[in-house]
Amino acid sequence: MYGGGGPGVPLTAQQPRLHRIPHAVPRHSRRFVHREQPCRNRRHPAPPRPAASGAAPCCGGQRCGLRCCGRCAALRVREPRASRGAARPEGDVSLRRPVGRVPLYPGHIPTSPLQKALLAAGSACAALWDPYRHDMVAVLGETTGCLALPTLRDRMRNDPEGYRIFQERPRIRLSTLDMAWLRGLPDGALGREYIRFLEDNKVSPDTRMPAKFVDDEELAYVIQRYREVHDLMHTLLGMPTNMLGEVVVKWFEAIQTGLPMCVLGAAFGPVRLNARKLQVLATELLPWAVRSGRNASCVLNVYYEQRWEQSVESLREEIGIFPPPAVRV
Repeated sequence: MYGGGGPGVPLTAQQPRLHRIPHAVPRHSRRFVHREQPCRNRRHPAPPRPAASGAAPCCGGQRCGLRCCGRCAALRVREPRASRGAARPEGDVSLRRPVGRVPLYPGHIPTSPLQKALLAAGSACAALWDPYRHDMVAVLGETTGCLALPTLRDRMRNDPEGYRIFQERPRIRLSTLDMAWLRGLPDGALGREYIRFLEDNKVSPDTRMPAKFVDDEELAYVIQRYREVHDLMHTLLGMPTNMLGEVVVKWFEAIQTGLPMCVLGAAFGPVRLNARKLQVLATELLPWAVRSGRNASCVLNVYYEQRWEQSVESLREEIGIFPPPAVRV
């Protein structure tokens, strides 16, 4: 080993142990070797890593003293990605996933505000072009209901029956309905009239899409409950599923829920009606739907699964829905 006097000068006991290395890093004369002090560079964890096979480690196998010459980092073996992630501290913020990108419930698709705006615009155009695109109507309701859904949730929480619904989370699907028992109920009962509506209009409660773009699990159930009782609104209001009937139901639901999707459907749906149906809507059905929507209590606060045997007339009176006009829809 040769000391700081240059090549060919032996290192004696009188000379300091801190010395220059002229041949190791000729372009950096201020880099040193210290055999006793560990490396101060925090990028080098202890213990020292072995050098790659066939390569000589810097500083004669010891890590650098004051400043690193760079060869340690160049020769060290990289850890696998999984082990590097596991070795990080538990509170490391780099391990946290971005806010709003973690699914909050089964089927949830996290989206940014910009993505929601694009989805809302696209679904609105598709729903106006074809009002029977239930998938686009569902996306429009989820991406534009950020203000109305919390209000509906609070109304459910503040009502005893609505709070019980919110806690038990019932679902209206073919798997939860006893179709044979409902068909056996007397005429006029809610369950019997509901089954008659499904059969006459060839619809099924299973066609209601699950919520995907609502970034809150409770609000997702609120809009899911609204979708599943939509056919019951048709039953209570006595409206079919043609365009005029859907417009009337949308006016009632717009007053009840305040969802922008319902407001858009109520406002733009009449453009597809002919002159005769527009006259019936303006003179008979629309005033009745608006008065009933304002007078009725929240339709989401009714536990319909426990009211199948109740008559439609008594349930209308209990909720506050006026009898429908005697006009052909």
